[in-house]
Amino acid sequence: MPGFLRTISRCAAPALRRHAITQRASLYTTPPKGKMGPLETVVGLGMFSLAILGPSGWILAHLEDYKKKE
Repeated sequence: MPGFLRTISRCAAPALRRHAITQRASLYTTPPKGKMGPLETVVGLGMFSLAILGPSGWILAHLEDYKKKE
């Protein structure tokens, strides 16, 4: 086995073992202090959608400009 493959397999082995990852990840969360209202939910979902779909929409709206060769 070449040296670089041995190095890659040695580095990747811990990441491929599931128990090694779950033992390191020790995140603890608590329930929220207050309930979210409908306005907060709508604003949050709207911002999330804008962040995901905004760049894609911009590219599709300006597709003809990107096709032009200068």
